[in-house]
Amino acid sequence: MRCFSAVALLILSAPLWAADVAGSRDLEVLQRFPGSQIVGFREVAEQERIYPQGAIRRISGKLRYEREVAAQGAFTALTYELPRSHSANEVFRAAREALQAQQAELLYWCEGRECGSSSLWANSVFDNATLTGSDDQQAYVLIRLAEPRQDSLLALYSITRGNRRAYLHAELLSADAPLGEVLPTPATLLRQLRESGELSLPKQSEPSEAWVELLSRSLNLDSTLRVSLAGSAAEAWRIALIDKRVRTARLELGDADVSGLRVSVLR
Repeated sequence: MRCFSAVALLILSAPLWAADVAGSRDLEVLQRFPGSQIVGFREVAEQERIYPQGAIRRISGKLRYEREVAAQGAFTALTYELPRSHSANEVFRAAREALQAQQAELLYWCEGRECGSSSLWANSVFDNATLTGSDDQQAYVLIRLAEPRQDSLLALYSITRGNRRAYLHAELLSADAPLGEVLPTPATLLRQLRESGELSLPKQSEPSEAWVELLSRSLNLDSTLRVSLAGSAAEAWRIALIDKRVRTARLELGDADVSGLRVSVLR
């Protein structure tokens, strides 16, 4: 029965795979969502890319956003058209969660109108008009892959067009030089806390000035959020966050036997 199911699945999926554009392939780091087909593909040995870490606006003819990550190296971009039976949001979430499960680091994450104009993302960031759609039906995440590929960036963008066709665009850039420290945005950390109830920071064993400032700004975006701090240096983190005006009553101590720092939402 299992053999029959596997064969049937291959037969049913074959037409979709055959519809991929010539010469295209999936990324090693991103599993294809079942029923998707590649409708756009580009690969170059050397490419410079600038990825936004903020909502996109055009002011006086120039693109504006809060922060950016710039890198140069081997570059691959592909666009999937998604099956009609699944929403772009569903596929985007599945891809993001799979990468997070592999310890990838989210540097920026936005959804809907908070991302800015879809036409700017499509035409000015990704140079792909196919990705133009409804501003409230888009999502974007910039991810730094886990070791040993910590110098690679993966950008994911999902969109639903007016004709209800949905797409997932992915770009992988393997940088020629070490990326160094790249901090996520405060809003991205807060979104992760709200989404999963937990924020794992295995590399942050001791408080650093940059990360204390970042985490305090993130927590102060929602003054109602109470969290538990776990790790061997949790007390030091607690003191440092209080010094940054995070209210004492919002911070509790958790298990000390945790690698790095773990921040958990208290329900």
